[in-house]
Amino acid sequence: MQLFYSPDINEDTVTFSFQKEESKHIAKVLRKKEGDVLHITNGKGWLFIATIVQATVKTCEVAINESKKQVQRPYKLHLAVAPTKINDRFEWFLEKATEIGVDTITPILCEHSERKVIKLARFEKIISAAMKQSLQCYLPTINPLTPLKTFIKEGTHGQGFIAHCETTEKQSLKNCLNSSQDMTILIGPEGDFSATEIALALSNNFTPVTLGNTRLRTETAAIAACHSIAFFYE
Repeated sequence: MQLFYSPDINEDTVTFSFQKEESKHIAKVLRKKEGDVLHITNGKGWLFIATIVQATVKTCEVAINESKKQVQRPYKLHLAVAPTKINDRFEWFLEKATEIGVDTITPILCEHSERKVIKLARFEKIISAAMKQSLQCYLPTINPLTPLKTFIKEGTHGQGFIAHCETTEKQSLKNCLNSSQDMTILIGPEGDFSATEIALALSNNFTPVTLGNTRLRTETAAIAACHSIAFFYE
């Protein structure tokens, strides 16, 4: 199955026309034609099964035959991760986290951050492509770059965790999960969180956790956390 995405379609839509760029991709690149069936999502949990009624490089129009809501995961995961110095690594994290399962991603600006500018529009494209590739119907939210102090003071939903490299007492993430709560996990930059940042997180009810016995890169730690939670709820 191939999944297409448009935020402009909803459960009440009867007919729908893709924009020019997507129409060209469907008609010219994929060589779809009238009568072919497409699967479409709006990123809000809905899957639409539609039949092409017109297929040109300028306009691809479909008629909706069926719509159904995809069952959502039994948890909501918010990953707050410092962008990596090498941008490709952070983009890899965005793709893989979306494939595994995440609801919200907030790039955070920390004291030791080496990357202080992000391309939000590009990140959004990577996430939507990963959603389609993994055949999911819920599009994760990607927030603007946010200072860590601001993020912590705005409050979190459910359990809050911070994964850092300091040799202080920490618990294994898998032993801290509560099946009845959503969660937020903080992952720091290559230089780790500062002592001040860790203290701020702890004073705001974030639990210090470990993701294993080895020192992980930022993007690896984020994926390890994401997969650990997905495995816990499997």
